[in-house]
Formats: sequence, structure tokens, C-alpha cells
Amino acid sequence: MPKESVISKAFAATFVILTVSVIAGIVVMSIFYKTEIATMNPTPRPTFPSTTTSLPPVIRLPKNLIPQRYKVLIQPHLYTRITEVVNVTSPNQTMVFTGNSTVSFHCVQGTRAIYLNSMDLTVSDPVVMNKDTNERIGVSSVKNHEDETNFLEIQLNDALAAGGNYSLFLAFKGKIRNLHGMFVSTYDEGSPAYEGDESTERFLTATHLEPIDARKVFPCFDEPDMKAVFVVTIIHRRNTIALGNADIRESNIIDDDWQITFFQPTPKMSTYLFAFAVSEFTSTNSPTDGRVNIKTYARPDATAAGHTKYAANITGKILKFYESRYGIDYEQKKLTQIAMPDLAAGAMENWGLVTYQEGSLLYEEGVSSLLHKEVIASLIAHELAHQWFGNLVTMKWWNEVWLNEGFATYVSFFAVDHVEPTFQLKEAHIMSNLHAAFEQDALASSHPLSPPQEDIEKIYEIYEMFDAITYCKGAAVLRMLADIVTERVFTKGIKMYLSDFSYKNTDQNDLWECIQKAEYEDGGHTEVATVMNTWTKQIGYPVITINTTNGEVYQKHFLFNQSSESSLWWYVPIRVMSNTPKSSPVWLVSSDTVTKDEFISKSGEWILANVNCAGYYRVNYNPENWERLLTQMETNRHQIPLMNRGQLVDDAFNLARAKLVEVTLALNSTRFLRNEREFIPWESTVRNLEYFVLMFDRSEVYGPMQAYLCEQVKGLYNFLRNDTDNSQVPKDHSLQHSQITAIEVACSNGLPECLVMATKMFANWMNTSSTNKIHPNLRSVIYCQAVAAGGREEWEFAWNRFQNSSDTSEKDQLRQALSCTKKIWLLNRYLEYTLNPEKIRLMDVASTINYIAKNVAGQALAWNFIRAHWEYVSQGDAVMLIEGVTRRFSTQFELDELKRFAMDYNLLGRGVHQAIEQTQVNIQWVSENKDSILEWFESETAL
Repeated sequence: MPKESVISKAFAATFVILTVSVIAGIVVMSIFYKTEIATMNPTPRPTFPSTTTSLPPVIRLPKNLIPQRYKVLIQPHLYTRITEVVNVTSPNQTMVFTGNSTVSFHCVQGTRAIYLNSMDLTVSDPVVMNKDTNERIGVSSVKNHEDETNFLEIQLNDALAAGGNYSLFLAFKGKIRNLHGMFVSTYDEGSPAYEGDESTERFLTATHLEPIDARKVFPCFDEPDMKAVFVVTIIHRRNTIALGNADIRESNIIDDDWQITFFQPTPKMSTYLFAFAVSEFTSTNSPTDGRVNIKTYARPDATAAGHTKYAANITGKILKFYESRYGIDYEQKKLTQIAMPDLAAGAMENWGLVTYQEGSLLYEEGVSSLLHKEVIASLIAHELAHQWFGNLVTMKWWNEVWLNEGFATYVSFFAVDHVEPTFQLKEAHIMSNLHAAFEQDALASSHPLSPPQEDIEKIYEIYEMFDAITYCKGAAVLRMLADIVTERVFTKGIKMYLSDFSYKNTDQNDLWECIQKAEYEDGGHTEVATVMNTWTKQIGYPVITINTTNGEVYQKHFLFNQSSESSLWWYVPIRVMSNTPKSSPVWLVSSDTVTKDEFISKSGEWILANVNCAGYYRVNYNPENWERLLTQMETNRHQIPLMNRGQLVDDAFNLARAKLVEVTLALNSTRFLRNEREFIPWESTVRNLEYFVLMFDRSEVYGPMQAYLCEQVKGLYNFLRNDTDNSQVPKDHSLQHSQITAIEVACSNGLPECLVMATKMFANWMNTSSTNKIHPNLRSVIYCQAVAAGGREEWEFAWNRFQNSSDTSEKDQLRQALSCTKKIWLLNRYLEYTLNPEKIRLMDVASTINYIAKNVAGQALAWNFIRAHWEYVSQGDAVMLIEGVTRRFSTQFELDELKRFAMDYNLLGRGVHQAIEQTQVNIQWVSENKDSILEWFESETAL
């Protein structure tokens, strides 16, 4: 991880060298600064009060000025390596950047003030020019609003006239930081010769600006609907490469220390997509048709070892798929991808320069799991989808960011299925996506897909929009709409949407109008906006209750806490089947109970609703129909579509959590698994029983539960045992997932043959540490189970391997496995390591603590730890951290502690409210169901 200011231990001896080097850089910057400003006759530098007493009436920028073009020059003073010279220690590192920008804008309403955004920047030398007359306009004051607006307010001596064109020049200076804005990332090249050897340490700087961090890099109109063209120049250290959104126009050497790179103008785009990187990385070319030059950059060691090859080979295919599907070519002549050792998000879709956490982009043959290719393909497909959904066409404001993220999630299902058909991922991805949305959207503290703009204005409100509702519910309702109007009509409407709004900003009404037009042209009659607004403008989703005896059906808002009052209802399309599916959906268009012939079981046959889970809702039935469906799954499960086998289990468990069915019905839905081999039903069951584990692994329920699961998983484990015992995997990708599930369930619930296998494989690796014969697919689960069954020796072996591995996939597997130990003192040591960025990178802190909290031995430790070190650990994903560490909370004492923690740190966000609500649900659910669950597991394992 980056070190803020002091890298060399010999600071004093290096001060002179640093000073000379920085002065040289400043001289270079001054040349370009003076060239820009020479003709502008700037006013004397104004004073900069730290606060303002006359705030604008709203938190958003005024719309009286429309930016058109930025000229941005930036010089990061960072060294990419600390080089020792004879008899002198290395220069000190510097985390400073300087630059200047000129933004040209059009005035649509007269004003004597310019408002834009600037945060943590020292801004100087403002020059305002009338571009129509080439006259300077005097600046009377400049104020930094040190509040959540981040306004930079520039008061003028003369008013800007409506219809006029103007420019604003500003010089600025800022700090290279951790993970956000312009940030520093570190890595090792080669192996250190000795402990403390810093000669292998390398540094790079890059940007991560979504949603509102462009203002930390240069002053700008930092709102998504204020699009502009960016012409960028980067001054960077010699022997480094600068990458940007657009193609390099030219790059020249300035002197012994500095190089200057000029970029072509970008497409018209939002500020959050602005990006650049300066590094010593090397690239791999993608095979393409020549129209778009695709390169994937990574650490030189990783590139040389071929770890970028898989990503490079599929990127062009994915890009071509989207171009063909939507009839619009990718905008630019180049597409650059870069694998970052540190990145706040898993990836970021910056137009033309897509950044990824390197663990999500690199693949090492023989070390990375075969299934890791699925992760890489899915992430690339998501980010490249954004080049159309988000970059070309952008939402007007963050309240509708689902138009970016929901679309990218949905269309990535098809892209991955196209480029890697043998993965057979689409159905599994759809189900995983659906369940992630269902879980969060069943809380009263959820939010609509499209809340009003005025509800999403504060910084924390904007960040909270990047959640499972935006990504997963967004994708799910798009899939439902495609099912209603047909995929063909839906795609036709999307083509119109992308074509009509290229380089523009939209809201959901623009989307509905385009799909409506396509629907009418096809002869359809669905009122798209009427139907879809019920799914996007209100929280939650319904549970559809069907009585197959008399055909009565009604809908009700599904909430885990059924005491919450709700009168919401939706336009609900229901596809239904018995022995064969019906051709068209049945509609519910009110909250009233209605009778439908399609739902009557005329001869005692089962009725199944929401075929292939196309609808975003749950289904409940009368007890007789539940019994028929579960019997069918036990006797001939293939009569039920695969996705619905998983969904029946998921519905049963969640209906039980909401007290709409008996918990024993949910448990009965798992009996068929003793014969099930497919991944989707097993995944659904394991995920839902994980809630039972979290609620009861500290109680007497856990023993009988483990015994039951051991019996249920034996069939699947033995089916794959020959492969597993020989450290091999099935050819079928779905069965590869099933194999991992089988090992995880079997070992974690004490199946003796599984534990013997896992500990033996790990011991063999420890004894012949140079050769790891565990199949890459199985390493994650084997590592965890072996560390859990072992002690200090196994843990320290895994830790040493983690520290010495350069493969990101292997490091991620070991980092998770280290949390599996049952030794409390080792878990405490591991928690302490998260405070040291030399041991655990800051971007990995939240997930590492959550791994520990998932372990029953570590949950209380993790809770105490985050409260003691909240200032540091919350720099990562604070919402994910709270959700993860509090998942087991199910007592009044824990609820009181959570509320006190939120109060102590003034935590106001939705994530805390959801954790509190979920804890309240857990308390009530455990008190009402513990006895019957214990009785059920004891009766099932009594024989």
C-alpha cells in the first residue's frame, strides 16, 4: 500500500536531491503555465477565505453555465521507483500534483458568479475571458465552500451575458491520496534481496473518480449531465508511460527528468469518466479487426508471464458482440485496460481507459482457478457494456444510476454467454443477481430504483446508490420487461435509446418511450411506463399468493418484517405452467384478490408460477400445491425447470423468514437434494441455510443441522469423489461449481472423508512446499478447510505463502483461507495485520475483516475490532463492513450495541439502518422458530 510522504529512511541526506528534482519540475510546469496565461493579463491573486457566509440556495450546481471543453494539464510529482545513487541514499517520495485547467463554457442565463466544484485543491490565479470579444473579466473574490457542496465560487466584477461564450483558467495543486481521486498504488518488481529491501518497490498513480471525485483532481463542473470534451496533457517522469481516455497525439522528452504527453480530445463525456495513469506497466495487444486498438496493461512481471493473455483474447470479442447487438460502433479508436494493484472498486469503466483490480483481470495458467475465467469475462463484459450504457448515454443524475449499472449487469449475461458458451453461466448469473436484489429489497429501509433527485444529493446518499438494488434489481426488472415485450422488441427499443441519446443524458422516461415505440411498431399493447413505474418508483416487490384449489390470487408487498404496513402494489406478469408452460403471461393489475382459471388445479396436478424466474417477485401457494411441488422434486425433479428448482427453495426459505409459511416447509424443500447434482438448486439451498448457520451456530441447533447436511451432501460428494480425491475436476463448468459446493458443505459439517482429504492435500503441499499439487479450482476450499482443521503450523504456512506469492488469484484465496482458523489468538493476530498496509492492502481491509466475522470464532472479535479502529477500517467499503460484521446479530444486547455504535460515530446512512432492521428481524425470527427448527433437524437425523 502507498506510504503518504516518507519512503526513504534517510530523509535528511536526500532532501537536497528532492529539492533539485522538484524545482526542475516546477520550472517545466512554469513554462507551460506562462504560455497559457501570457495573453490573459490575470488579476492579482485574490484571497481565499476558508468558509463562506452566503451559500447558494441549493446543493447542486446552477445550470446557468454549460461547460463545453476543458484543457487540462497535470503533473504528478510521484517517483515510480526510488533509485539509489552512488554514496547517496534515495530521494524522498512526493505525493503532490500540480496543474492548470481552462474550461470553456456557454452562458444561458446572466450571472456575476461562477460556481463549479473543487475539493482538497489549492486553487490560484483565476482568469475569466469573454471568448466572443477576447476581453478579460475581472475576478473580485474566490471562495472555497468547505461543506458538502464542494463549491468553488468565483465572483466577477462584470456579469456574464446570456448567450455568451467564456473561459475560466485556474492553476491548482493537490495531494495524491489513497484509492480515490488521484491515488498512488504500489507493487514489487522481482524479489527483494533482503528484508526491508526497497529497490524492488514500484509506484504508479492513477485516477478513480466515480461518482464525485473529479473535483479532487481539477476544478470542474462535477455533475454527470454537464458533459464536455477533455483535451489532456500529462507531464510525467522519464521512462514512464502516461495513459488517458483518448489516443496519444504525441509524447516528447523535456529534460533528464520529465516527459510530456499530449492526448487527442476525448468524446463528449461526464467528469466522472475522466481518467489517466502514469506507470512503468507494459501491455499485451488484443487480436482485433484493426479498427480499434486494444491493449491490456499490467505489471511488467505479469505481462511477461502471460497473465494478461486471457483478458486480451476475449476483450475484442466482447466489444464486437456489443457493436453487433446494438448497431453502434465503439466510439474511439483505442481501448486500454489496466490491471491495478490497488483500486477502490472492482473495476471502473472510464471511457477508453478501463481500470480493474488486478486480481479481477489477470489469469495465471496452472495457478488460477479455471472458474476465475468466469470472473474475468463477466467483469470485462460489464465494464465494456458501460462504453454504451453510461459513457455514450448517461443518466441525468445519480438517483437513476441504475440506467448505467442495471443495464451493464443485464447485458453482460448475454456477452459472456456469447464469448464463452461452454461456461453455461447465464442462468446461474441471473439467479445470483435475482437473489442479491431480493435480499436487500425485502427490508423496509430499501430504496426505489429511481428515487426523486432531491432525495439523492448529499455525498453519502450518492455513494449509497451503488448497491444491490441499483445493480441487481436494475438488471432483474430489465429482464422482466424484455420477457413482457419479447427480447427482440426490447433490443429494438434499446437501439433507439442509444441512437437517440448518444452523448446526452437521460432519465427512465426516455428509456420507456423508446421501448414503447418499439412495442407499438411491433403491434404490441403493453403500456411500458405504466407497468414499469410500479417497479422503479417504489421500494420492494410483491409476493404472489395462489390458491390452486379455487384459482384465487392476490399480491402483497413482501417484507421480512411483516408488521410493517404497506399498501404498495405492482403490475405483475405471471407465467404459469403445469405439465407444459402457458404461452402468454397472466396479469395482476391491482391489490385485489381475483380468480384466474389458469391457477386452478383441475385434476390434482401441481401449478408452478413465475416460470424460469422471469418476474421480480416471490410466489406462495396453498399447502396442497406446495406438497405436490416438493413431491415432484423428490420423485422426478427434471419436470420442474432448473431455475425454478432453485427458486422454489429460495421462496420457501424467505417466505418462512417472513412468517408466511411454516419454517418446516422450507426445510422440507431441501430433501430432494440428496439426489440433486445441478449447481443452481444446491447454491440456493446452501445460501439460504447459511442464514440458519449464522443464527444457530452458537446454539444447540447446530449439531443436528450439521448431521443432516452431512447426509444430504453425501450423494453429491460421492458423485464427484473420484475427481476430488485425485485433485481433478469435471469438464462441465456447472459441475465444477457443484464440486466446490460439495467439498465446502461436506468438510464444514464434519464429513470425515472430506476432512481427511483436505488435510492430507494441504499437508502434502506443506511437506513439498515447492510443488502445490492441489488443483487450482479446489485450492480456495481446501485451504480454508485445512486451516480450519489445523493450528499454528498450517496458519503460518498459509501466511508465509500469502506474503511471498506474486499471483493475485493465489493471494486472494490464501487471504480468505487465513480467516478460517478456529484459533482465536490467530484471528486476533490477523485482525491486527489489517492495520498494516504492508501486510493487508487498504482496499482489502473490509473484505478481510468480513471473512473473519463470517467465522463463528471470529465474529465477536471482528465486531470489537472495527469499533476500536473505525477511523482506519472505514476508509474501504464501510457499508459492506457493517453489513458483514453484524450478520450474526440476533440478540437485544447486540442490537443495543449496534445502535450505540451508530450513534457514537454519527453513522446516518442507509447501510446502518438496514443492519439495524435486519438485526430486529433476526431477533424475532430466532425467538419464534428456534424450537421447531431444532425439532425438525433432530427428527430427520434420528434414524
